[in-house]
Amino acid sequence: MQNFSYEPVRVCSKQIIFSVDDDGKLHNVNFVGGCPGNLSAISKLVEGKDAKQIAEILRGNLCGNRGTSCADQFALAINAAIN
Repeated sequence: MQNFSYEPVRVCSKQIIFSVDDDGKLHNVNFVGGCPGNLSAISKLVEGKDAKQIAEILRGNLCGNRGTSCADQFALAINAAIN
C-alpha cells in the first residue's frame, strides 16, 4: 500500500492524505481542514473503493465560484497518485 499527501488549491482543505493499495483501492482518506461533516462523509464513502472510479465521479464537482472543490481536488490527487 502506498501513502500519498496532496496540497489542494483554492479550497478550504489544506491537505489530503490517503493510501492506495496494490489493487487500486482507496484507504485511510483524511482531509485536513475544510468542512468536517462533508469531508468525513466522503472519506467513509470512498473507503475500499476503486481509485479510478472515484476520481471520475468526483472530478468537476465545484464549490461556489472557486472553479474547484475539495472533492475535485481529491480527484486530482488520486490521478496524480495512480499515474
